[in-house]
Amino acid sequence: MPNRLALESSPYLLQHKDNPVDWYPWGDEAFARARSEDKPVFLSIGYSTCHWCHVMEHESFENATIAEVLNRDFVAIKVDREERPDVDDVYMQAVQMMTGSGGWPLSLFLTPDRKPFYGGTYYPPRSRWGRPGFVELLGAISSAWRSRRDELESSAAEMLGHLETESQARAATSAMPAGVLDAVVPALAKQFDAENGGFGGAPKFPPAMRLELLLRLWTRTGVPLAREMVEKTLSGMAAGGMYDQIGGGFHRYSVDAHWTVPHFEKMLYDNAMLARVYTLAYRAFGRPDDARVVRETLDYLLREMTPEDGGFYAAQDADSEGEEGTFYVWTPEAVAEVVGASEAPLVCARFGVTPAGNFEHGTTVLTAAKSVAELAADSGRGVAEIEVVLREAREKMYAARARRVPPATDDKQLTDWTALAISAFALAGRILREPRYVDAAGAAAERLLRECVQGGGLLHRARGGRAAIDGFATDYAFLVEALLDLYEATFEPRYLAEALRLQGVFDERFADPRGGYFLTAAGGEGLIVRPRETFDGATPSSNSVAASNLLRIAALTGDASARERADAIFAAFGGLLPHAPSAFPRLLSALDFREGSPLEVVLAGEPGRDDFDALWDAALASPRMNRVLARAETAEEVPALAPLAEGRAAAGGPARAYVCESFACRAPISDARELAAALEPARTTEARDPHLETR
Repeated sequence: MPNRLALESSPYLLQHKDNPVDWYPWGDEAFARARSEDKPVFLSIGYSTCHWCHVMEHESFENATIAEVLNRDFVAIKVDREERPDVDDVYMQAVQMMTGSGGWPLSLFLTPDRKPFYGGTYYPPRSRWGRPGFVELLGAISSAWRSRRDELESSAAEMLGHLETESQARAATSAMPAGVLDAVVPALAKQFDAENGGFGGAPKFPPAMRLELLLRLWTRTGVPLAREMVEKTLSGMAAGGMYDQIGGGFHRYSVDAHWTVPHFEKMLYDNAMLARVYTLAYRAFGRPDDARVVRETLDYLLREMTPEDGGFYAAQDADSEGEEGTFYVWTPEAVAEVVGASEAPLVCARFGVTPAGNFEHGTTVLTAAKSVAELAADSGRGVAEIEVVLREAREKMYAARARRVPPATDDKQLTDWTALAISAFALAGRILREPRYVDAAGAAAERLLRECVQGGGLLHRARGGRAAIDGFATDYAFLVEALLDLYEATFEPRYLAEALRLQGVFDERFADPRGGYFLTAAGGEGLIVRPRETFDGATPSSNSVAASNLLRIAALTGDASARERADAIFAAFGGLLPHAPSAFPRLLSALDFREGSPLEVVLAGEPGRDDFDALWDAALASPRMNRVLARAETAEEVPALAPLAEGRAAAGGPARAYVCESFACRAPISDARELAAALEPARTTEARDPHLETR
């Protein structure tokens, strides 16, 4: 018989609706029962595509004996971390303080007043691998609750004190130290894997935000090592098994240092941020492979992660048929069956498919093991011929793979993650001159504005035509950024107007008087502490993106207060930046924008006319990242743009471009090549640190 989770919308919670555990969703009802029955709470936090969450479910939550103990001695609560990042943030901090690390599934024991006193991550059903068994742990906690309650409650009070102290420490303001940006390249170089690309060893996560920061710094300074780290990492990821060589798109991370064997789940946010950084790298360096990866990644999202009415699903699972990676791996026999015996050796050589394999049970995760040039040299066949063979082989292998049992797709749509994808599609659509990508960005934005804007504010999640859960700071910050990006790609005034309006709501509901923003709105559900994002993690911190947004808005509108609010964010985290620059890549990107003398570029004329579109393309093709872009005529519908656009509309005449700094503009430009030259980054090569010139 289904439990209470059967009434929920979250795909993750619905996965657990048939467990014998008497699960509650997060809410007052569960804690009221814990108080009335004087029981501790077991809190389990995970997400639908989490492999070890599935393992713990199968081992423990589907076990009738374990469920009997949970139901008798505890009140059990299940939380989808993607729907409730605020709950996850608070209790993840608690587990990290208790154990020194964290992850999912997140498993905690709480008092009925929501205070944590013990926690960890995955627990096997019986003790093994140096981990306590879940069965033994439940017994120990239950016994301690009955006989040593005062110790547990004292521990919970102490943990709450630590959480409150940490929250205060994160909000300590200080002046931004000088030279923070100068220290970034040396700091990242110390962590850089010169052989494989990326930073650190295994497991290796895709460092999209660090790469974007390095791109910014290379664009502004010309330091060769910054470019080297970007190019090496992008090439390594694209050639490895973390990149889906057949279907496009990136898996979550590589379990090894060589990008070979991935953790197979695919997350919308990873693919959005990676498509963005590959687009920016293509614009900066002009490497065709970077553009190919962008197209294949965005086409994957359109093909497999986009509903008919627009938007983007959240994730695809790592598991199918009860095993991780089964859907994606190959053997030589499987390749030959699909592409034919005559072409199988070449295809296997390209993708590294061998009888021994590189994964479990002699199977192979595909990599770009040999280049087309190497295959041509080995086979004596022409490059063009081999490219045709490989293209047809990929199509056949994709079709054959589609007939396998696929991983599950988490079909909820999250406002913040969708906004990241909107930004990527809008940027790539203009730079690669692919209107369908801009159209997809617009369709996703329209869906969000239609379904997830209610009462003037935002809702966090939509599924099945129903939107719910009050928006978090990430929803506001990421959507404001997406609308600013989409405005630059379309010059549709409504997107700029809505970005400015949502920023106002964000300021009103989320502002922290100490600088920056809380994760949750004022007047929302009271948690034991009010969370506040500091570091950039798997996705950017809302404070980092907000700083960038505020600086862009100040540059577009002349609103000095927006710049002051951005400066307050830098001050709030200024004391932390010098000690851990790799933990703040998006905030440092915003600081680079602030320090990089951003230009204001105003185009006047009619989109769709050749003269206007040539200027538009030139502005977007420039690798200069510290600039904003507006159309003068937008001021007719968005008065906030008037100080920048005043007197510059084309009024039916030829298109013109104005390049301005602090609202002082140069003479108008009508030639696209002249505009490109005017936007060419003025690299501060004389300021380079000489020891960074070579490795």
